[in-house]
Amino acid sequence: MYCLKCGSQLPDDAAFCSKCGARTTTTSEILQPQSNSGSVGAGQILAPSNAQSLKCPSCGAPIAPRFGETMLPLTIQSANEISNRVKSMMDRGMLHRHLQESSTLEEMTLSVVPYWLVNVSARTSIVATDMVAEGATVATTAALIGVMAGLGGGRRGGFGAPLLGGAMLGSMMGSGIGAGGGQKKAIQMDQNYNFPIIALKALTQYQPHDYQFAIQGRTLFDISQYPKGIKVLNGDISEDAAKYQAKTLVDQLQSKKAHAQYHMIQQITSQEDVSDTELLHVPIWFVRYDHSGNKIVLVVDGNSGNVINSLGL
Repeated sequence: MYCLKCGSQLPDDAAFCSKCGARTTTTSEILQPQSNSGSVGAGQILAPSNAQSLKCPSCGAPIAPRFGETMLPLTIQSANEISNRVKSMMDRGMLHRHLQESSTLEEMTLSVVPYWLVNVSARTSIVATDMVAEGATVATTAALIGVMAGLGGGRRGGFGAPLLGGAMLGSMMGSGIGAGGGQKKAIQMDQNYNFPIIALKALTQYQPHDYQFAIQGRTLFDISQYPKGIKVLNGDISEDAAKYQAKTLVDQLQSKKAHAQYHMIQQITSQEDVSDTELLHVPIWFVRYDHSGNKIVLVVDGNSGNVINSLGL
């Protein structure tokens, strides 16, 4: 098999070209008859990024190619700038002061990494206790107990607590007031994600969990737009596997956000729907330090300069 973009000879099962990074497809996958309806989906034609036009192999009619790969430009090219951004991340908080200075830099490399960008629509239904209403109930109850205790005369228990107030408090606690018996409310938390799934099995430990690339700046994939010598990695995770993983991670993210916002959740259910996907190539800086035998790895977006995730901090 040969690369449709640069012509390099490739193994028959290669998903991407090892020389230029272009996605490989068989002729039958590229030259599909276009749907008469003109709708987006099965009738679209996937083509290499340098293709200007294609012809139907059956009738010879011209067909429009669909470009399924995009890229983010490299804007953070200086190793010094990356080092400064990493320093602010590593030295955060009192316990991490001067962490970068006391660590040994072992690696700082730049590679173009493929990510599946999966469009996920999440709908999360939540039943939670209204903490404001419950707080008001507890305050009213406490005030009432205080008043009643003042009317309890001199009868006191062994620890000096008014018997009337103690009995009333026990009764109210038993009825659920002040013990999680606040008012319940239904909440709907919906969110759309362009969720990135790293498309390389060897790098799955660096999978983002709550990160969004600045995709408004993406363009059609063209390896010549990256500096010479930059390593372009090939993906080996299928689109279907990426969709499944994206649904799982979005479900976990929705639950995390819900529990951060509502502390007394009684019930939570989520439904995730996946629609479009595309393969996005992103320049990524990998920075590794050693701190007293502890390995610290930071993954930095070479387009925005933001830290995607970290290990060892």
